[in-house]
Amino acid sequence: MILMKKLLLIIVILIGFCSIKVHAQVNDSIRISLLTCAPGTEIYSLFGHTAIRVEVPSRRIDLVYNYGMFSFRTPNFIYRFVKGETDYQLGIVPYSYFEMEYAERGSYVVQQELNLSQKEKERLIAILEENYLPQNRTYRYNYFYDNCTTRARDKIEESIEGKVIYQVSREPLTFREIVHRFTKDFPWSEFGIDLCLGSEADKAIDLRAQMFSPFVTMHAMDSAVIRTFDGSSHPLVKQSSRIVDPVPHPHEKEFPLSPMTCALILLALSLCISLLELRYKFATWWFDLILFGAQGIAGCVIAFLFFFSVHPTVGSNYLLIILNPIPLVYLPCMLYKALKHRKDIYHIGNITVLTLFIVFWWLIPQKITLVILPLALSLLIRSIARIIVTRKRLS
Repeated sequence: MILMKKLLLIIVILIGFCSIKVHAQVNDSIRISLLTCAPGTEIYSLFGHTAIRVEVPSRRIDLVYNYGMFSFRTPNFIYRFVKGETDYQLGIVPYSYFEMEYAERGSYVVQQELNLSQKEKERLIAILEENYLPQNRTYRYNYFYDNCTTRARDKIEESIEGKVIYQVSREPLTFREIVHRFTKDFPWSEFGIDLCLGSEADKAIDLRAQMFSPFVTMHAMDSAVIRTFDGSSHPLVKQSSRIVDPVPHPHEKEFPLSPMTCALILLALSLCISLLELRYKFATWWFDLILFGAQGIAGCVIAFLFFFSVHPTVGSNYLLIILNPIPLVYLPCMLYKALKHRKDIYHIGNITVLTLFIVFWWLIPQKITLVILPLALSLLIRSIARIIVTRKRLS
């Protein structure tokens, strides 16, 4: 596998020096297609992928232009990704290697041959070639608004003499609802994404905005038409077929317990420990260290996204009300007062905020995952227990 990857890298480099100059050199043998790839199991591949295939059989050219190239080895990749400063590139690979990659991971690929004129095909190739120049191939990736799918769609539209008319979707969808279509079998990934997305992800979006998703784009192009400047129209897609159809690999399950199951177990554990504390008047400081520490750590991530990330939809996250860095910063003082059996007004404030959040969560203009409720109740129970136990020991 390592040898194959090195060979692929060499071929890609060679392709970079040998771009396909097809203008006025071939007749109508050029075929250009949109490729839509089924989701994988990695977090970055859960939503599918889009690429453009260019075939010139008369010259034995069969290449895939892929706007989804990136490297985990990029310096500070994780930090830049969280901050929303990830750079992607346009890459070119032989179709045979592209096909092999998706066949090996058990993902099917749908090909939609585009119904373009010779002039439009040549213009699209010229656009792709210009995009592949070293000074143009890198772009600032934005998952919802500028990704491998929207780039492919935009370049296709740019090459057309006329306008692409899409059938308007009657189904009002949001970014979060589209994301959930692809995370339903991966509950922990869905939970993590839901923690990060804010209220902007729950606003209804039009069809064009929905086309950040490869499969929404695929279905939209199936029914789209090209309206030329002379008033005539014809379908955008000439024909559609599944060109890679391997046996799907079984999904590797994430952690065996779902987020909701773990949250309910935590709630039951919080309640049991609190009842034992109330009866025997002792402080379970280690449990509070874990619980409030985890709350603060999660709050640090959400606060960073809220204040510093340029990712769309993360700067309006109402979960910041209960998941913020304050518990982590205050934790040493909280533990000191618990061990010394001193009153702690932090818990009074925590009870107030959590109670208001739990009672009025359904009024928040954001779809809050239900997993948050047992987690919030666990924090509420622990703060109540801390106050009661401290009062009993001081009385």
